[in-house]
Amino acid sequence: MTGFSIFFSVVEGLVAGLGVTAFVTIASLALATAFGFFLALLRQFAGIKLIDPAIDACCEILCNVPALTHLFILYFGLASIGVKLTSITAAVLGLGLIGAAITCAIFRAGFAALPGGQAEAALAAGLTPLQTIFEILTPQAMRIALPGLGNYAVQLLKDTSVVSAIAAPEIMFFARSMVTSSFQTTMIYATAAALYLLLSLPLMQATRFLERRYGRLKG
Repeated sequence: MTGFSIFFSVVEGLVAGLGVTAFVTIASLALATAFGFFLALLRQFAGIKLIDPAIDACCEILCNVPALTHLFILYFGLASIGVKLTSITAAVLGLGLIGAAITCAIFRAGFAALPGGQAEAALAAGLTPLQTIFEILTPQAMRIALPGLGNYAVQLLKDTSVVSAIAAPEIMFFARSMVTSSFQTTMIYATAAALYLLLSLPLMQATRFLERRYGRLKG
């Protein structure tokens, strides 16, 4: 085979994992954003003493234990007690829960950056506590949180490479399989890196667009 034919066969093999990479990224991001926002609301506004340390402890564990360890627990550990998850389900759940801890901190920072008198003013104007949170505070906190959320989304895309360790058929899974059969190590991993870059650049541009349009960079 010529060099070009080998290269195109490598690209064709790696492209097979693009769909799974995109799906795991999007699904994990949705789970992380939704659950992280819920945790941030509880931590910021619930005012229940038992909840605060529990949320803090969970976030510390999720953030400070390697992602691969969480994935192994979900995929192999649960299987040992009879709870079998598919590799993609375990990947989405694992990365989503880790991301929830990260986005919780991002959302909390957004709420904490708001002027303290806004909630009191909204309540004094006759709004309910829920209206104050969701109609007054949340839109402003979201704008502040946008840069952090955008950076997290790009990092999450790159972190999907670790799910190949639990046989999720994404880009790096196919790259490792092709290396073991063809030994074209440099070409295969360089092509995989280029594919990740091609996915990351549009995501970065979309993030910057949202920041300019809705975030602190507006105007």
